[in-house]
Amino acid sequence: MTYPYDDLRQYLATLDDDGLLVTVREPVNKDTELVPLVRLQFRGLPEEQRRAFLFENVTDSRGRAFDASVAMGTFAPSRQVYSRALGAELDQVGEVWQRALASPLAPRLVANGPCRDVVLRGGEVVEAGGVDAFPHPVSTPGFDNAPYLTSPYWVTRDPEDGTYNVGTYRGMVKGPDRVGLQMDTPSQHIAVHLRKALRLGQPLQAAIVIGAVPAVGLASVQKLPYGTSEYEVAGGLMGRPLEVVRCETVDLTVPATAELVIEGTIDPRALAPEGPFGEASGYLGPRTHSPELRVTAITHRRRPVVQAFISEFPPSESTLMRKIGFENVYRRFLRQACNIGSVRDVCFYEMATCNMMFAIRLRDPSPGQAWQALYAAAGYEPSMGKIIVAVDDDVDPEDLGALVWALSFRTQPARDMRIIDHRLPRLDPSLPAQPGVEVRAEGSAILIDATRGGPYPPTSLPTEPYMREAARRWEHLGLPRLDLREPWFGYELGQWSRENRQEATLAVEGRYLETGARLVPREDEPGQAGAGA
Repeated sequence: MTYPYDDLRQYLATLDDDGLLVTVREPVNKDTELVPLVRLQFRGLPEEQRRAFLFENVTDSRGRAFDASVAMGTFAPSRQVYSRALGAELDQVGEVWQRALASPLAPRLVANGPCRDVVLRGGEVVEAGGVDAFPHPVSTPGFDNAPYLTSPYWVTRDPEDGTYNVGTYRGMVKGPDRVGLQMDTPSQHIAVHLRKALRLGQPLQAAIVIGAVPAVGLASVQKLPYGTSEYEVAGGLMGRPLEVVRCETVDLTVPATAELVIEGTIDPRALAPEGPFGEASGYLGPRTHSPELRVTAITHRRRPVVQAFISEFPPSESTLMRKIGFENVYRRFLRQACNIGSVRDVCFYEMATCNMMFAIRLRDPSPGQAWQALYAAAGYEPSMGKIIVAVDDDVDPEDLGALVWALSFRTQPARDMRIIDHRLPRLDPSLPAQPGVEVRAEGSAILIDATRGGPYPPTSLPTEPYMREAARRWEHLGLPRLDLREPWFGYELGQWSRENRQEATLAVEGRYLETGARLVPREDEPGQAGAGA
């Protein structure tokens, strides 16, 4: 597979050609109108009808018009759009992710790139309007207290060993040369970098990248092991090295074709109020004290495309990106790093922001493997998984009805559920963060083994031959097209005798009275009707 894009603009042109991009050319106010318009499709359209948006005539509440456009919902309003961002067919998404995780490629340094069409350093930054000169939208008009950068790829390096991290963390626009940083939990890798910088008594250099080739953004929202460079995973997704250039004022590299780059330093000692902000939990996050970037340079393309993820209330673009990415990372982790070959797949739930709840599907797990998978998944990241469920292969975890079926009839709470503590709360209003108080591991999680663990009766559906014949007749009769959900025919699960099979065969042959003749009261059987009077 050859990755088809060199920059964000080429990708947007492809979406447009494929009818997956809505281009709005009339004036739209970024502070009041832009995000609500895109939000509507997540509250009122099925996923397959959702589109990416490009706003070419952006204004704001101060009457400004911008020499820039805004792209929103461009990576994952739907699986169809996500597959375009990945440069793959829908049925190849998992394969591409597994290849990228197994074979990352180091970036290639080049001398120059379009991201440096315009260069502002030092005093030029504030003079030109700085960060606020670009059309960053207000995400939750009526609640948010400022525009926030919602798709900023924060590029930092480990102060001790120099390894790169590229992560997506929101940024509050506080001034022309100040951007707040909200890391969500202290386990985020940029938070690790900040703690190391604090110990060394030095600021942390950072660059915010906005509007890069899609592979960078898709890698930046992943939950990768610490020390794994998202630049290298992006190269793995692309099948070729990502081209990067050196920054102007910090010792970092950034994608050469990025639309906008904001360079600066973060003082790990200086925390300032930040928020509130509409979060992916579906609630407003509280005001907290967070670090902030002091801007030292801004570089950008001419008439830049300012990208913004739509997150906040689920489902959203960000939840679908996380869902697809997390499922591939956790599946690889459990199968390869933890040697649990019975793991078939992992399912994250968008309404749980893909952080709070997920299910692990296992094929014929050996004794103990369901609990091995549950504990291993809980151990991957302390803020991931408030509810983790293990299910059998015949339960489709994408179907919440099937998950409820497994929880209802394949578990006993005292036997099959465990509460674990010392978990990190993640944007969870049931355990809210306290202003000025460091986040502590005071959360908890429940692990649930909803696998059968032994023989069960057959599922109470007609067996496969009869359901297949029924499906053939259904189509012959011209009835509405079926979208069959698993299970759609009955099957045995170990608790079914030869006598049971024989009696069922007699029933479909019309010979059920033979069975009835044998099933008569016997005086020597305890518990018979009317006995003991």
